Amino acid sequence: MIAPSAPIGFNVNPLDRRSDKRDDDAFIAQLHSDSAARFLVFDGDVPLLKRGDAHDAWFAASEASLFGEPVQSVFLGQEGDGSGRFALGFKLGVAQDEGKSQDAQHDRIDLRSIALQGLVAQESLGMLGQAKSMLDWHRRHRFCANCGSVSRATAAGWQRVCDACGARHFPRVDPVVIMLAIDGERCLLGRQRQFAPGMYSSLAGFVEPGETVEDAVRREVFEEAHVACARVVYFASQPWPFPSSLMIGCFAQATDTDIVVDTAELEDARWFTRAEVAAMLAGTHADRLSAPKPFAIAHHLLKAYVEHGESVLRM
Repeated sequence: MIAPSAPIGFNVNPLDRRSDKRDDDAFIAQLHSDSAARFLVFDGDVPLLKRGDAHDAWFAASEASLFGEPVQSVFLGQEGDGSGRFALGFKLGVAQDEGKSQDAQHDRIDLRSIALQGLVAQESLGMLGQAKSMLDWHRRHRFCANCGSVSRATAAGWQRVCDACGARHFPRVDPVVIMLAIDGERCLLGRQRQFAPGMYSSLAGFVEPGETVEDAVRREVFEEAHVACARVVYFASQPWPFPSSLMIGCFAQATDTDIVVDTAELEDARWFTRAEVAAMLAGTHADRLSAPKPFAIAHHLLKAYVEHGESVLRM
């Protein structure tokens, strides 16, 4: 393995998820009422953090109760000491401005900014990602996809049940391939219109039904840049809670180099040398071009290529 998944944002989550106990209401209630239980608090899809010398995402039950009755509660798992960890979703009606204060004691900061600025420990970031994905799923799936009736949460927040037709619904995760196509000492990067000025990244796209990861990599590179690829090698993965994807990082061996940009998907795509990519990661590129920050798996794909070159295709 060239690099472990752990350094990538949202990848560290030490909780024992206890999926075997989610239907045990007494067990969940006991964890919830224990004084050692801790809660992540969300206003809509944005976490609340305590102010202080270091941002703290965890609330005791007495602290969380000050926000009223949660719209949704999800059991995240148990810490090593056996204490429970939960996510609580509220509708607090706080102004939507990024970083706007909830009150004198709390800040409302979106999860991407928390990750980008390193405001919480990696373990808490992973749990925040888990919580955001689950709470977002509940908001988007309040109605049964089978009959349209209102559904209700069960299994400690890990299922929704429709009492009208009996259908059971489970959290979804959308697989996304994110890949670095390589041609010797060059790699293929693209930029979307919403990217920050000058930033280029690995190409990416959703895996389609009936498709392997390898075929999705080849298809997406060809569709977006008209570059054909042969060998595909897995690198690492990253839970991406925006809203709930699994980024599957890969390297791909390019078999041609002529680029035809799909302008519906990308603003630009081009080949970059290893030296250019190294400068982009270091923030020293002559044209002020940049790459994704370390919390994103794309950063680690580029970093591995800079350090190991084409050999990443043989790892």
